[in-house]
Amino acid sequence: MNKLSIADWAESDRPRERLERLGASALSNAELLAILIGSGSVDESAVDLMKRILSDCNNNLNTLGKLSLHELEEYKGVGPAKAITILAACELGKRRQASSMEERPDLSSPERIYDYMHPRMQDLDVEEAWILLMNQHFRLIDAKRMSHGGITETAVDVRLIMKEAILRNTTVLAFCHNHPSNNTHPSRQDDQLTRQIQKACECMRIHFLDHVIIADGDYYSYRDEGRL
Repeated sequence: MNKLSIADWAESDRPRERLERLGASALSNAELLAILIGSGSVDESAVDLMKRILSDCNNNLNTLGKLSLHELEEYKGVGPAKAITILAACELGKRRQASSMEERPDLSSPERIYDYMHPRMQDLDVEEAWILLMNQHFRLIDAKRMSHGGITETAVDVRLIMKEAILRNTTVLAFCHNHPSNNTHPSRQDDQLTRQIQKACECMRIHFLDHVIIADGDYYSYRDEGRL
């Protein structure tokens, strides 16, 4: 009886589809490596091939990483390109383990928001609007530009702000934009947009930390001014 290739498996069982559906942590080492090498041989799938190689390495990734290209190429279905891919993956894993955890910036105050955003905005000749998505400790998850060239309610879609916040499991959100004129005083449109974001955050139980207007050398904080 001929063995089924991965392409013949039920879609829910294929490594790529399982990773997309369940996340990388749900896959075995053999399945993750099978995704990298792409295919096995006429006799076995990529997953079965990697299971066999890992078995010979006592299912230890460190042992796998110590194999030479020649030793890997002795396995049927593993040519130079696949052998190089396997060893490159092992090396990346080793380097990741040796790397220190990247420190997320603390954006718990308008001063820190200004220090983080000013280098990105100081030379702009048009307005840009950004959101800063944070965890409960005010550590940055992501910074995303939401508009370029203006920040009216038509230019900045509050629904998209909330979508980004929810997708990134945001607990705390800050909004900021620049005034190329260097006048930090908020406009009526700034006030209106601030209220809209505040109401949306209240509905989604996200803490709206601040709306900071950035100028070159100065800033305006709605929270510092008692307006949030």
